[in-house]
Amino acid sequence: MGIFSRKENTPQAPAAGADLTALTGNYTIDPAHTTIGFVARHAMVTNVKGAFQDFSGTLHLDGANPSNSTAALDVKVESVETGNADRDGHLKSSDFFKIDEFPVMTFRSTKAEALGGDDYRITGDLSLLGVTKPITIDLEFNGAAKDPFGNERVGFEGKAEILRSEWGLTWNAALETGGMLVSDKIKLHFDISAIKQA
Repeated sequence: MGIFSRKENTPQAPAAGADLTALTGNYTIDPAHTTIGFVARHAMVTNVKGAFQDFSGTLHLDGANPSNSTAALDVKVESVETGNADRDGHLKSSDFFKIDEFPVMTFRSTKAEALGGDDYRITGDLSLLGVTKPITIDLEFNGAAKDPFGNERVGFEGKAEILRSEWGLTWNAALETGGMLVSDKIKLHFDISAIKQA
């Protein structure tokens, strides 16, 4: 992943005193302070939010040349939580994630771009249900800091949109008023905290 930033009309300089080259290194994603979430439209009228609770990942950041940055993420799909046990059970079933057959969802980056300022873009392969397709994630670099335990941390916030049907997640039910129960478009949200490896 690079130290990703958003496209703007006028390039922004790094924050005063920031030395992005000092951030170069390998990082481990901290699950306790990271959220891998999603939002789906339900019954055409409301949003249902969920997140995965069990995952691991690594980043390699190249502050001098963000295009050399990389990211990898492994998610245990059975850890999905939406705040409703029946819905979570349905998501884990053969109608959706088929967790017995496909227990892990993975992301492997293939390209990282610095767009200017604090915004970056990462492209990579998302593998789910035995299907691998590219997705693009827009990321904002939220900063770097040393925590009270001496860990050097970086933070990113990201978003992406996918069509779940492209990965074989096609279950649905028609509504009497027209439309479908669950949207095909899924919004992905990432709040990432990663710790630099010694």
